[in-house]
Amino acid sequence: MQENCLFCRIAAGELPSNKVYEDEKILAFRDIQPQAPVHVLVIPKAHIASANEISHINSGIVAYIFENIPKIARLAGIAESGYRIISNCGEDACQSVPHLHFHILGGGKLAEKMA
Repeated sequence: MQENCLFCRIAAGELPSNKVYEDEKILAFRDIQPQAPVHVLVIPKAHIASANEISHINSGIVAYIFENIPKIARLAGIAESGYRIISNCGEDACQSVPHLHFHILGGGKLAEKMA
């Protein structure tokens, strides 16, 4: 756990979240500033700052997250209608929390243009 990391503190239960799914490795919770009708964040509980820090040592957690995204989408009620998965990496991409996370967006027709 990184002491000053917002998402590490949420994963540790020090800060509240609106949980959608949790197990020993990952946490999925609703974004407090949703960009779509349904906006869920999925984080590894272990601290990885961004996609730039994914390596052969920790890449298994990314695979694990993607294996669980369909279940999380079902729990959020968007699996059948469709959803988008996004991960921002770095300041220019607007990564606001330096902890690897994946946005699951859905709950309505999303814009075709992504930028």
